[in-house]
Amino acid sequence: MPRPRRLFRTHDTKRSALVAALALAATGLLLAFLVTRVDVLATPAAVERFVRGFGVLAPLAFVLLQAVQVVAAPIPGQVLAFVAGYLFGPVWGTVYGVTGATIGSYVAFSLARRFGRPYVERVLHDDALGWLDAFSHDHGLLALFCVFLIPGLPDDVVCFVAGLTDLDVKKMTAVAALGRTPGFFAAAYAGSNAAHGRYDTALVVLAALAAVALGAWIYRERIRDALTA
Repeated sequence: MPRPRRLFRTHDTKRSALVAALALAATGLLLAFLVTRVDVLATPAAVERFVRGFGVLAPLAFVLLQAVQVVAAPIPGQVLAFVAGYLFGPVWGTVYGVTGATIGSYVAFSLARRFGRPYVERVLHDDALGWLDAFSHDHGLLALFCVFLIPGLPDDVVCFVAGLTDLDVKKMTAVAALGRTPGFFAAAYAGSNAAHGRYDTALVVLAALAAVALGAWIYRERIRDALTA
């Protein structure tokens, strides 16, 4: 008789990983609080100045900032993806952006997995939990991939919701990285073109992303229902 799947794991290595994730989350939440107070990252130009201020450590600062964005969400993810391309080019901008977002996703998954539904209900709006059904079936990982792939869907919020399921955290983290990569590359590509003065190309790419994001947001409930069908 197969053993039932457990929602929480108690291996020492996973405990250590969770402690590290919680430490990152605490640091990120503190930074996010300071950011909202001083209004330092309100625009792409402000983000650029902030990251450049770290000099040779700018890539590391950006990765951590992207991770914070996923957990605390004080900064629109599209802004950071665009700035990543502006600062580091389309390839490295995508690498740094996806790396940071993946770290943040792992933290969000782990926080929800550790503290459960009461914690998630405190940090999210009630309607966000409607996405839980999308990840409660055999196609949960595919549904999660679609959420990260389509710009405009609440992917950061979904990280906390998906953490309440029995899906494997490592697999969810990998899916988050793969799903976000196309959108992050597109935004970074636009940022890189803007950095080189090719504003027409940048605007076309941004307009396409905005159109997809707007459509996904308007029809988010229909998309959610389709993912649970």
